[in-house]
Amino acid sequence: MGLSTVYRHLQAFAEQGLADVIHTAEGETAYRLCDLSADRKHHHHLVCRDCGRAEEIEARAIERWSKQVATTHGYAEVDHTVEIFGVCPDCAA
Repeated sequence: MGLSTVYRHLQAFAEQGLADVIHTAEGETAYRLCDLSADRKHHHHLVCRDCGRAEEIEARAIERWSKQVATTHGYAEVDHTVEIFGVCPDCAA
């Protein structure tokens, strides 16, 4: 199987909500299995710059803000991604 086939499938999984796409601080794209047991389809990530560990987080304030900004500017069908980078407790120790 070719690498392009793998990435095509990963992108299809992301579009179906089966995988998360995380853009690292270095500009790389990482794919992670979504928490399918959660009732959340849309979420954000807190990502460790050192080890790459990612936590799924809710950000209701960001959701409200993005809707307000889109409405103010007359945009429709708006989507967004948010990744917050830091150092996890294990790497900080």
